[in-house]
Amino acid sequence: MMRSFLSSTKLCREMGSDPVSNGRRWYGVIPMVIEHSSRGERAYDIFSRLLKERIICINGPISDQTAHVVVAQLLYLESENPSKPIHMYLNSPGGAVTAGLAIYDTMQYIRSPINTICLGQAASMGSLLLAAGAKGERRALPNATIMIHQPSGGYSGQAKDMSIHTKEIIRIWDSLNALYAKHTGQSLETIQKNMDRDYFMTPDEAKDFGIIDEVIDERPITLVTDAVANDAKDKGSKCMVICLQHLTAKKLSDHEASSLFPYLLNCIHLILRVVLIGEKQREADFLRGFKILANLYHGEDSLPLIEDGYLTLVTLSE
Repeated sequence: MMRSFLSSTKLCREMGSDPVSNGRRWYGVIPMVIEHSSRGERAYDIFSRLLKERIICINGPISDQTAHVVVAQLLYLESENPSKPIHMYLNSPGGAVTAGLAIYDTMQYIRSPINTICLGQAASMGSLLLAAGAKGERRALPNATIMIHQPSGGYSGQAKDMSIHTKEIIRIWDSLNALYAKHTGQSLETIQKNMDRDYFMTPDEAKDFGIIDEVIDERPITLVTDAVANDAKDKGSKCMVICLQHLTAKKLSDHEASSLFPYLLNCIHLILRVVLIGEKQREADFLRGFKILANLYHGEDSLPLIEDGYLTLVTLSE
């Protein structure tokens, strides 16, 4: 009788074998969200509602069942709109290497850019998925923990078979080292040294290491664009995404500014009313954007944009 398993984290070996019972243990009762529209009410479980906003959550150990669901979600969202970003939130201690690599390969395979955000922890295989996001779009919240280490595995059986499986786990280790080097920009020697044992990092240390690009304590303006666009679509309006960076790159004629200004005012009103009520800092960001538009409208020189470089808005045309 032979038995084999390969995991990037020891925690996986302490779990039960039933993914359904494990899911119940992790989440308990999954909340339902009820939406009201002119067509009546519609109920979603919270994860389906988030998927509608192109948000994928990976919570808990990464198993074959997790990979099965996440791969399907990635393929679906790409088929819906291959150019639109996907937002992946990670809170995982790691898990099965083969399951994690299935998710990783799908992330690289699809054309949609993937923004990765770590909250809680991204350890072991979870840290590779965090690093595999689109360059410039890999983030962590300030109290998250990131950890990398070598894979662990076990095997029992005949001596020759054990030798074969030992070679396989070393091959996978080398492959993981190469992937970390690719996404972090670190040398292979540095990766091998730090992967030899559990290597824990704060978000700032992970940023210096190259696993993430930014540490954030609140959601950037750019990450709420999809929600605003979907809300506008639900209202039966035609949506157009405009980047203020392009507007301020050149001087607008009086006619251009006059025709564009009312739609952008309508847009700012929608965002403040629907998405950002009570969130003072983001409201201030949009008010600064409003000031830029006001200066354009009155023919004055444009002001610098907000700190993250640009402000993406949704304009409405009835």
